[in-house]
Order: sequence, then structure tokens, then C-alpha cells
Amino acid sequence: MTLSSSHGPDRSGDLVYDLSDDLRLAIDVALAADRPLLLRGDPGSGKSTLAAYYAQEKGLKYLEHVVTSRTQATDLLWTFDSVRRLADAQAGGECKDDKEYVRAGVLWKAFAPSSAPATSSSVGSVSHGDINGESDEPPLAEQNSSGAVVLIDEIDKADPDVPNGLLVPLGAQRFTVADTGEEIERKAKAGSVLVIITTNGERQLPEAFLRRCVTYTLPEPTFESLVRIATLHLSGDKGTLDDTTDSLAHELAAVLIEVRRRGASARERLPSTAEYLDALRACKSLRVTPQHPNWQLVQNLTMLKTAQQKGLTDASGDLGR
Repeated sequence: MTLSSSHGPDRSGDLVYDLSDDLRLAIDVALAADRPLLLRGDPGSGKSTLAAYYAQEKGLKYLEHVVTSRTQATDLLWTFDSVRRLADAQAGGECKDDKEYVRAGVLWKAFAPSSAPATSSSVGSVSHGDINGESDEPPLAEQNSSGAVVLIDEIDKADPDVPNGLLVPLGAQRFTVADTGEEIERKAKAGSVLVIITTNGERQLPEAFLRRCVTYTLPEPTFESLVRIATLHLSGDKGTLDDTTDSLAHELAAVLIEVRRRGASARERLPSTAEYLDALRACKSLRVTPQHPNWQLVQNLTMLKTAQQKGLTDASGDLGR
């Protein structure tokens, strides 16, 4: 499978990922147990990227739903387009069957793709065919049904009722569309389905929900892992960084690790791996080295966020001189 290409540091195409043996085992366990993988980690640690990367690596369909405070559990299963139905009724025409107004959510598309209505995605949901806002993908029944990876991103942002509302659909892999009475259950021909659910730990999840998940917590970045990730993202086809970029990667990794160490004891916001990559890309593009007068300012803008961490940036400046 090739994800739609796009520009920007969070682009979905040509993904790379520093997939550790432990994390790969967690994925295998989730698939073997037929349970969702609940992925914990700090913001910017790479939780959301994993699902798209694994789908790309294995050639599977990729489906995602970004959770917000307004998300309901049924949004992941189906939505009913009452606005379009009302418009049809007001137009004076004959109202269609209610099934015509049902849109499949990501779990419906993954569990029973052949029965999922061939309509545009639900709000908050995308699949590999419309990840950049396009909606020209063929009906799911006509797509490859060898399996899917579903990302439910940032579940802790939802109301506590949302995880509880997903207990049966995720556990039994079946649900009833309340608007039509249609029973949806996972089909064997749908192939393997890996559901990855991410959380930043902003809200405690129900114990009943946790019992139904395989859980894995991404480790904190290390100096070695940061340099390894930088090489994956910026080396291109060469597989290695040029001398200047390699030096920048090491310098900035040292700064980030020290700032995180001091910030943890001060209970401050800790800069993330994603912000480290932002700093590295900026320094590489603008040719800012530790000797450049803007070296400290680039760190403040990308990693250290001076307004919140004035004391820490002063400390990290000693590392950059």
C-alpha cells in the first residue's frame, strides 16, 4: 500500500519509524490476542505515526479517526446524515431509505468492508484514499480486503462514556446500527485488523476498557534513539547523514536530553522527539550551527518554547556554546 503523499513534517507518505523489537512484539501480541493496542506516550513521541507506518509496511488499508471532546462512540461505528435527509424531504422529493443516509465509521470499514456504504468519510475519519481530503476512493467492497490498520487517536480527549461505549464493538467486533437496525459483525474476509488507540494520559481510562486492550508505553527518548530517528528521517536513500547534519543531530540531541532531565525535576513541559526533528530540520535548512548567533534562538523557537521555560533555556544555552 502507498499512502497519499503530502508535504510537511507530519506528511503521511513515505513514512519511516524507529520500530523497536519490544513495540513490534506488542503489535504481534495484539494481533494474536485479537485485542486493540493501547499506545501510551508523551505528545510528539510518535504514537500516531505508528499506525500509518505499519499499514504501509504490511500493505494494509489505513483508517483513522481523530478523537475530540465532541466525539461519540457511535462516530467510530457509523453516523447518520440527518441534514441531507432533511434537505431531501424539504426539496419535495421522495425520501430515500434510511440506509442511504448512513455513513460507515472506521471500525465498520475495518470489520465489514463489503457492507460499508460507499459514501464519503465521517467527520474526523479518513482512510488511505482520502487522507488529504480527497473522497474519490472506490467502494470498500471493491478494495483489497486483506486487512486494515485502524488508528483511534487521542482517546483521552473524549468524554469518559466513549471508551465505555466501545467495549462491545471492540470486544465482540459487532454492533447494531440504531438508525436502521442493521447488524454489523466482523467478516472473515476482512482479514487481520489491528486497532491502535493512542493516549497522552490526560485522563484516566475506565478499568473495563483497559482490560480489553494490550497496552504499551513508548519509552522516553534517549540520546541514541534521537540520533537514530534523525538518521531515518533526514538521510534519504543514502542511509547516513552528511557530516554537518550528523553533527547537528548530536548537538541538538544532547541539548534535548539535558533539558528533559532538568525539566522533569522542575515539573515543566518536556520537549518532544517531534520538536527535536523540527529544530534539526530548521538548523539544517537555515545553516545554523552551534557557532551561529541564532543557534540558541532556533532552539527556543522549536524545542524549548522560551515563554514557558525561561530558566531551562538559560541552562541549555551552556550546552550550545
